[in-house]
Amino acid sequence: MWWAHTLLMMLLTGGFLSPVVQAQTTRNFKIFGPDKQKVTIKSNTLGGAVYYLKSGHGGPDPGAMGQYNGHTLCEDEYAYDVILRLGRNLIEQGATVYFIVRDPDDGIRDDQYLKADKDEVCYPDLTIPLNQVQRLKQRTDAINQLSRSNKGKFQRMISVHVDARSKNKNIDVFFYHDHRSKTGATTARLMKETFEDKYRKHQPGRGYHGTVSDRNLYVVANSLPVSVYIELGNIHHARDQQRIVSADNRQALANWMSEALIKDFKTNK
Repeated sequence: MWWAHTLLMMLLTGGFLSPVVQAQTTRNFKIFGPDKQKVTIKSNTLGGAVYYLKSGHGGPDPGAMGQYNGHTLCEDEYAYDVILRLGRNLIEQGATVYFIVRDPDDGIRDDQYLKADKDEVCYPDLTIPLNQVQRLKQRTDAINQLSRSNKGKFQRMISVHVDARSKNKNIDVFFYHDHRSKTGATTARLMKETFEDKYRKHQPGRGYHGTVSDRNLYVVANSLPVSVYIELGNIHHARDQQRIVSADNRQALANWMSEALIKDFKTNK
């Protein structure tokens, strides 16, 4: 009988439809590329949170460059891929995400060697200037304009880069914040602690030597939202290069950042 079937389903699910199922919807975000543009909103864990995600360099400036297996690695391409993966994760958990540096056709890429181009723009669709100060100011202005429109909401700005040091310098992911921001320092520490936990779990005995410190960085210092600046590694060091050329590793970096930002949202308001 129909009522018996309905009763059974209620007993199995705890109601006609579980809250998780009810919350799930699918939306299209072309910025992620044709294979990744359909995003399922899995929960409202980050409902009300707003993130401004900025990858370093772009447009006329590729950032740091390294050589690996006969290929040139450009900082802006790898930082952008990680920032897209991070943003997609955050959207899945109900967050509002703005990408400050945007590429019209790259999307999330699973290739080892990411082809360099110069067609990135600054939100919403501004040509990126070559002059460094103008470029940084343009990005800060975009972040602050958006931040004012979201006044009163939980907001974070996350900037992702790849450092350039001597070839023999192996470094772990590390984090900067503005010296005036106690909240930013806490966000950065939560991210570092999450990475420590992940290395302890997945690579026991390896150790993790990432750091948290303050630094006078233009966009971090002048952005209105609480900001964290992340360096993924040394683009000149072989082991750090392996960290970024692997699509699985880039996804893991994004996943760990997402987990840390969820902790941040729940505890650091």
